[in-house]
Amino acid sequence: MQNSYSDPNLGSDDFETSEIDLRSYVRVIQKRWVIVATVFIVVVLVTIVATYTAQPIYSSSSLVLLEKNRGKSRLESNYFYYDPDFLDTQAEIIKSENVAKKVVENLHLSKRYKHYFLKEKTEETSIFDSVKDQFKTVLKNVSAFFKSSKDSPEQQRFADATITYKPKTDEDIIAEMIQGGLKVTPVKNTKIVSISYENKDPAIAKLVVDAVVKAYMDEMLDIKLSTSNYSLKWMTAKAAEERDKLEQSERELQQFMRDNDLVTVENRLTILPQKLSEFGRQLSTAEAERKELEDLLKQVLATNNNPDALEKLPVFASKEVLKNIRERIYKASKNILELSKKYGKKHPIMIRAKDELRILKEEKQFEINRIVSTIENSYELAVSKQKSLKELLGTTKAETLNLNEKFMQYSIMKREVDSNRVLFDTLQSGIKKQGVTEQSQNVNIWVIKKATLSAVPSKPNKKRNFLLSIVLGLFGGVGLAFFIEYLDNTLNTTRQIEERYGLTVLGSIEELNGKEINIETHVLNKPKSPLAESYRLIRTALLLSSAERPPKLMLITSMSKSEGKSATVVNLARMLAQGQKKVLIIDCDLRRSRMHLLFEVSNESGLSSYLSGNTNECSVLDIQGEQVSLIPAGPVPPDPSELLGSQKMKLLLDELVEKYDFIVLDSPPIGAVTDSLTLSQLVEGLILVVKAGSTTMEMFEGGVKILQDIHARILGVVLNGVRSQDKNTYQFGYTTYYAKDEE
Repeated sequence: MQNSYSDPNLGSDDFETSEIDLRSYVRVIQKRWVIVATVFIVVVLVTIVATYTAQPIYSSSSLVLLEKNRGKSRLESNYFYYDPDFLDTQAEIIKSENVAKKVVENLHLSKRYKHYFLKEKTEETSIFDSVKDQFKTVLKNVSAFFKSSKDSPEQQRFADATITYKPKTDEDIIAEMIQGGLKVTPVKNTKIVSISYENKDPAIAKLVVDAVVKAYMDEMLDIKLSTSNYSLKWMTAKAAEERDKLEQSERELQQFMRDNDLVTVENRLTILPQKLSEFGRQLSTAEAERKELEDLLKQVLATNNNPDALEKLPVFASKEVLKNIRERIYKASKNILELSKKYGKKHPIMIRAKDELRILKEEKQFEINRIVSTIENSYELAVSKQKSLKELLGTTKAETLNLNEKFMQYSIMKREVDSNRVLFDTLQSGIKKQGVTEQSQNVNIWVIKKATLSAVPSKPNKKRNFLLSIVLGLFGGVGLAFFIEYLDNTLNTTRQIEERYGLTVLGSIEELNGKEINIETHVLNKPKSPLAESYRLIRTALLLSSAERPPKLMLITSMSKSEGKSATVVNLARMLAQGQKKVLIIDCDLRRSRMHLLFEVSNESGLSSYLSGNTNECSVLDIQGEQVSLIPAGPVPPDPSELLGSQKMKLLLDELVEKYDFIVLDSPPIGAVTDSLTLSQLVEGLILVVKAGSTTMEMFEGGVKILQDIHARILGVVLNGVRSQDKNTYQFGYTTYYAKDEE
């Protein structure tokens, strides 16, 4: 069935994936519903108990309009069009300690209304408090003694001169309580401030709010009166001090310029960088020339004055004089060769020709020595030139740094003069402005809503708390469920195996509940049960796992013990035997065999007896009432891996394949021993049994990697022990379909 709407950016596969993800989330909640319900119930119950047992708190509030006074002359109008911090500043003043103390003083809260803030001390509490105060005094004296013993005499004299600590009075404690309970909130996009206070008595809340408004007005007047005169006197004295500083800094700057002749030095500063650049360029050229001559001299010295090796160097080969000498030597040698055909060695003509050749060779050697001497002299001259340029460059740099230091000092002094001048001008303008505006009020205050007596408590808000507890409990439970699911590193669903490891899942087996239920006999006793149908699905998937024919020789193993490997072998063999098929089970778990116990047969002789040579024939037992045969494991041998990997085991399997339609091998877990790895090379494929919620991803991934490294063919995976809420919809359908047969 196709969806009528299709997003061009979302394919059908993406839609199915997202739908499956949503179902996965629902399955996680269904799987962890106990955790979700527990967290939800605990949060709701705790909230209800805390809400209904809390002390009711009443709130009273007042609205105050605050506006900055720009003055009648509007001299300050350009500076107060927008002040984003104005209301926040006033809010902090309202919540300040001075305002709180004014409220306590005006209302006489420490005497008349003391019992609303401070609990009356009973005899028991007074005794307890006295003991506690005495204990604190003792500790304080002990700590002071040890501290004074470590301090120096100067530190002890300073400690004696410090002010002693005074305990807080009732007024201070009540003022701190008012500060803590007072809330000042600017109303958004207005100049109005809301002042509110909470108390268990509504009358006290209203009384405090009204007193706070009045105390705030008194505090603003005190601030204005105390700062206006003081600021004017301070600015006058400060302006005189800054004027003296400005004059002093100007005189020092002028003297510095005269002493260092900064007018002519400035021209030199423009020339010195050019000289530095030129000297740097010449030094680079000299270094390159010196390096080139040094390399050439190394090549010459490496020849050990061998004329033939020297002539091969490019600098010698390119010399015209040497070229001419070499040509003449060649002609002389050729002439001697021609004359030797006519004359003997002692003939005068031959002697003269050889003398001529010798003179040419001496001339070539002289020219080579001259070139070598020239290279050495040139290298020494290049080294001397580089050294001279370095000294000249260093001298120029030192001169430049010296001039820069002078100009840096000049800049510092110039900045000081400018800073003093700006500060002096600012103080002068401030004095003039303060003289004009000292009589104006900074802030205008209007009370637009007085505090009222509240009849309904503001805290606790039962309805809001209950709704929040529902939301927090639900989201907390779901979040905890997903967190626990995230920490679960075991394999639980077929989708995990297929998507994470790319392996085929042949089927899944639901977990059977009940102590009396035996999975090894359940399929035999109830062939139409959902469990039997699950094994039929595995058989069908196994028969269709190969293109040409189904695998006849297969191995069933697991990653660790207790994953249902042996039960899967028995039930799958019984399903394969349906349709008059001959099926053989070979118990290859020679260390801990179980097949003889499941089929209730003898294990005195079996596979180990045949492979070790104790018997000539491997005994095959036909199971009574079933189409399944069994080769038991036999006695435990000393080295099972060697027997299972022997040539005799391979020949036995080749012989049995011709007699039976299917052969199923039960082997030990991969993570325990290497028997299964050895057997995987003798079969057509293997089936891995994984127990849901038990086999970890790391364990399964390690086992699969080992099998892939040895090129073992994995036919598929059987997911065993799946819980009912983890099974997919398709398997639920089979469960429902076979429900009546089960009954």
